[in-house]
Amino acid sequence: MEQCKIENLYNLNETIASEYLMTAEYPWELLDALSVFIADLGPTLDPEKYEQREKYVWVAKSAKIAPTAFLGGPLIIDEGAEIRHCAFIRGSAIVGKNAVVGNSVELKNVILFNGVQVPHYNYVGDSILGYKAHMGAGSITSNVKSDKTLVVVRDGKEEIDTERKKFGAMLGDHVEVGCNSVLNPGTVVCPGSSIYPLSSVRGVVPTGCIYKNQGEIVKRV
Repeated sequence: MEQCKIENLYNLNETIASEYLMTAEYPWELLDALSVFIADLGPTLDPEKYEQREKYVWVAKSAKIAPTAFLGGPLIIDEGAEIRHCAFIRGSAIVGKNAVVGNSVELKNVILFNGVQVPHYNYVGDSILGYKAHMGAGSITSNVKSDKTLVVVRDGKEEIDTERKKFGAMLGDHVEVGCNSVLNPGTVVCPGSSIYPLSSVRGVVPTGCIYKNQGEIVKRV
């Protein structure tokens, strides 16, 4: 499971949460205490660059926020980010620098690294999206199994019981997810990989690959 470790998925220079990510081996280990981390980090932010809009909600002054967006705390929206019409941020979320949270997108318990784009009708819950990861229109993270059992991350014959009931997807840096794809609970997509549109993904997609379907994952040429 080496490729699923934080150090192999993410450039930690591209998030305000870098120190927090350094405290764990695997990214899903950070989901439980994320809201506490955000609530503690917010008051330390530079008031010249960030404003506290309400309890546990900090927004960079350079961010663009649509008046119809809902901002639930704990929440940090970093510099240059754009929150578009009817976005629904339920809380426990970090939106990175120059990230885009688009029309009718819902976020819950997530870290979006700098430059992430979730611009059209996406649901992202209990997930961490790496630097410049992009989710196509209608693609979602499914964060609870239908039988409500605990999520296991599987990579071939290797597996890790996460001991979590809610776990969406961990996307490495520069991952591209095609339109209307579903990332099933426990999905890990390693850096530089792409997911075909209309895919149903589970398990680990290795670095630099193209996911065509469950039985066909090819190395990028």
